[in-house]
Amino acid sequence: MCFWRPIITNNKSKPLLDQIARPSDLRLLEEKKLQQLSNELRDELIEVVSQTGGHLGAGLGVVELTIALHYVFNTPEDLLVWDVGHQAYPHKILTGRRNKMATLRKWGGLYGFTKRSESPYDPFGAAHSSTSISATLGMAVARDLDNKDHNVVAVIGDGAMSAGMAYEAMNNAGHLGNRLIVILNDNDMSIAPPVGAMSAYLSRLISSKSYRSLRHVATQVAMKFPRPLAKGFQKAEEYARGMITGGTLFEELGFYYVGPIDGHNIDHLLPVLRNVRDAESGGPVLIHVVTRKGNGYPPAEKAADKFHGVGKFNVVTGDQPKKISNAPSYTSVFSNSLIKEAKIDPKIIAITAAMPSGTGIDKFNEVFPDRTFDVGIAEQHAVTFAAGLATQGYKPFVAIYSTFLQRAYDQVVHDVALQSLPVRFAIDRAGLVGADGPTHAGSYDITYLSALPNFCIMAASDEAELTDMVATAVTINDYPVAIRYPRGEGVGVEVPDKGRVLQIGKGICHREGSHVAILCLGGRLQECLMAADELTTRGWSSTVANARFAKPLDEDLIKQLASNHEVLITVEEGAIGGFASHVSHFLAINGFLEKGLKLRPMILPDRFISHGTPKEMYTDAAISASDIVKTALVALNQSAENIIIEEPAQKVSTNSGTHL
Repeated sequence: MCFWRPIITNNKSKPLLDQIARPSDLRLLEEKKLQQLSNELRDELIEVVSQTGGHLGAGLGVVELTIALHYVFNTPEDLLVWDVGHQAYPHKILTGRRNKMATLRKWGGLYGFTKRSESPYDPFGAAHSSTSISATLGMAVARDLDNKDHNVVAVIGDGAMSAGMAYEAMNNAGHLGNRLIVILNDNDMSIAPPVGAMSAYLSRLISSKSYRSLRHVATQVAMKFPRPLAKGFQKAEEYARGMITGGTLFEELGFYYVGPIDGHNIDHLLPVLRNVRDAESGGPVLIHVVTRKGNGYPPAEKAADKFHGVGKFNVVTGDQPKKISNAPSYTSVFSNSLIKEAKIDPKIIAITAAMPSGTGIDKFNEVFPDRTFDVGIAEQHAVTFAAGLATQGYKPFVAIYSTFLQRAYDQVVHDVALQSLPVRFAIDRAGLVGADGPTHAGSYDITYLSALPNFCIMAASDEAELTDMVATAVTINDYPVAIRYPRGEGVGVEVPDKGRVLQIGKGICHREGSHVAILCLGGRLQECLMAADELTTRGWSSTVANARFAKPLDEDLIKQLASNHEVLITVEEGAIGGFASHVSHFLAINGFLEKGLKLRPMILPDRFISHGTPKEMYTDAAISASDIVKTALVALNQSAENIIIEEPAQKVSTNSGTHL
C-alpha cells in the first residue's frame, strides 16, 4: 500500500487549497493536481488542530478519500454522511468553513462534528457512532419515493462497524434494495488481504459497468439451467469474488462489495468511485477502503492512539504541553480506586465499550488483563454481558460515558434493573463536558436511571467522595448501582488510600445556617459553598448539604432542610425529571409545600447547551455560584444585580461534615 508522507512544516503555502471555497471549485482542478491538494489539505489540518486541539488522527487518515468523494460526487446535491464525525475536519475545510477553523470547538465557533445547522454539506448530524448507514438508507428511500436520482453516500469506520446498529441497517438495506453507497474506511481491523496494484485493478474491474452487466447476463443465463446447476453457478461466482476481495460477509447482507482499495491513492479511488456513481443497476454497494489513522504526520503515526484526540501541540515535534494541575482527573481516581478494590476482591470485573483510555479501564487492564473486557462500540452488549456475569456472582463495573450509556437504556431496564442484578455503572463525563458539546453531554442519566425501581444512584462531588463511592458499590450485591462523576480534574482535595463504605441513601451537611438551604447533588458542590459565602456576606445565613444519593433519597435530611429554612434550593448537573423532581415529589406528598417553603430547583435548562469550555457552558446553563446567589435572593425578595463571585483557592473536602 502507498502511504503518503509529506514533510510537515508550519505555515506552508497552499496555492491549490487557496483556490477552493467550496467543492465545486475542487471539481475544476485537473486530476493530476489532486495529490498536491491532498498534501496542502493535510498541512492545513495539522496547523489548525495544533492551535485548537480536537480530533486529528482520523482526519489525517481520510484526506485523499475526502478529496476524491467531493471530486467525484456533486455535493451537496449528492448527500455525503460521515459516521461519528471525528474525521470530518478535512470535509469542513473544503466546504466553505476553512476561514472559521480557528474557532473549532470553541464557544460560538464550529462544532467538532458534523452539524446540519452549520452547513448544507452536513446532511446529517453525528457524534455518536454507527448511525450513518441507517440515516443514508432513510435518505435513499426518501429519494426514490420522490423520484429523484441523486447519490447517497455513507462513510463509516471499521470501529463503528462493531456496533450492531450498523449490521441492522445493512441487513435492511440489502432487503430493500435501494441504491446506496457505503464506504467502509478500514484503518485498523485489517479484515481484508493486503491491497496494492492488483487489488486496485480487480476493484476497478468488478465495479465497472461491463463487469456488472456481464454478471447480470451470466445470472440470467444460469437461470435457464436446472435449479441445482443455476445455484451452483451462482455460488461459484460468489466464492470466486469472495476469494478475490474478502467481501463475502457483505455480499451475504445484500451489498455489492468492491475492494479493498488503497485509500491514500487518488488514482485508485477515482475510477472506482466513478464506476459506482455511474452504475445503472440499483442496490446497495459497499466500497472497502483501507487507510491509516494519522497518515502523513510522523508523530501521529508513531503515537499509540494515532493522535485521535489531542490538545494544542507543537507541529514540528508533535509534543503536547501538559497542563500543570494539583488535582488528579476523576477518571484516574476511579481507575486507581477500582484497581485497589480488585486487588482485594477477585470477583471484580471491568467492562468498557471501545473507550478503555477514556474511562481509565486501560490502567485496570494493565494489572488485571484477564478481568478486563473491551467489547467494542457495543454498549447494549456491554450491559447485558455484565448482567450475565452478575448472575454468576461476579461484580462487574461497566465504565461508559453518560452520553453513550443512553444507547443501552433498554438493556439497563430489562436485563439489569428488572432482575435486580448488581451491575455497577461507572458513569464518566456526567454533566456538561466542554468542547465536545451537547452530543457528549451527560445531561440525562439522573433522569433516566432514577425512574427505575430498586436502583441506587450516587453522584461524586469531589475525587475523595468518588473513592468512597467505588468502595460502597463493591459492597452492594443485590441491586444495581450507578456512580456518576464529571469530566476532567477533581477539585484538589486529598484522596484517601482506601475508600470508606458510605451509608446508603445518606447525605452530609457541610455548613449550617438558618435562612437558605442549598442541597447539592454532584459536582456543583464547590459552587454551592461559594454561593453560601456570598449570601453570608449579604446577611443571609445558609446551609449547604451534599445529597450524595439521587436514589434512595435522604428523606430525613430533606425534612430537616425544609422545616428549618425559608428557601430550599436544589442544584444538580442534570436535566428536568432528575434529582429535583424526586425531591419536590417527596415534599409535595408530605405537605411541606403547603407550609410556606420556597422551593427552587436549579437544573440544566430545557435546551441543548452549545459547545465551549465547561465554565462557559455552566454559565450559559445558569447554575454557577452567582446564579445560585441570584436564585436565593430573588426567592427572598431581595435585589440580585451585579453579582460577581471569584473562585477561592482553597477547596472544601466532602469527607468533612455532619449528618442531619
